[in-house]
Amino acid sequence: MTTTARTPSKVPAAENTLRILKLLSSKRGPLAASTIATTLDLPRSSVYHLLGVMEQSGFVMHLHEEQRYGLGVAAFELSSAYSRQEPLSRLGRPLLASLVDKIGESAHLAVLHGRDVLYIVEERAKHRPSLVTDVGVRLPSHLTASGRAILAALPKSQVRALYPNAAAFSSRTEVPDPIGKYSTLSAHLDQVRLRGYSTESGEVTDGFASVAAAVTDHTGWPVAAVAVTFLEEKVPAAQWPALAERVSRVAAELSTRIYGRNER
Repeated sequence: MTTTARTPSKVPAAENTLRILKLLSSKRGPLAASTIATTLDLPRSSVYHLLGVMEQSGFVMHLHEEQRYGLGVAAFELSSAYSRQEPLSRLGRPLLASLVDKIGESAHLAVLHGRDVLYIVEERAKHRPSLVTDVGVRLPSHLTASGRAILAALPKSQVRALYPNAAAFSSRTEVPDPIGKYSTLSAHLDQVRLRGYSTESGEVTDGFASVAAAVTDHTGWPVAAVAVTFLEEKVPAAQWPALAERVSRVAAELSTRIYGRNER
């Protein structure tokens, strides 16, 4: 099998340090040094040397009993700093503004917060009514297109943990066949996965509908969702797939910008 050659780095130690951090951040648990060396195709001696330096700086910790390495406190501090700088809002706002200019409908960006979605960006289109999905508002994720897009990208076990029983479900409006139990939600999310986007019709606000797509990080984990909300009478259901395609392109672009570049 042919593989793409890696361009030699002018600072291999720095690049390999970042590769180790990236690998550790993509896994659910600590890794043995031998596993890191094999996965990254690096000499084991170099990996041990780099891990030693990173441990001294607090970016990794050595779990002696397990003989494995995991992310350290300094890595967590970087993550916290990342959150404080509101990168999703800063990166997402111009993309949403451009989308709104092109389609003439309002758009927003939301993240999962427990069982709710929290709206962090709203770009309202001209001459369109105000929406309940203002910045800082939280809504049950199973009712919203944004929430459904994120839930569909999560492992099913995670969704089940978020919705353990009927008490976890709520409703805002009177709609036929509301999602009120896990089996209904699971079936709905299966459809979202097949389509590649989610929808919501009148479940947040009567007369309004939304389409949304998940924003993922470099591991494929959903970190947010981009959605467009519109008056149902103004946008026939036949036009929703084309609108969803535009939303999905914005979500994909934001995913790329979060990571900083495309995968090599």
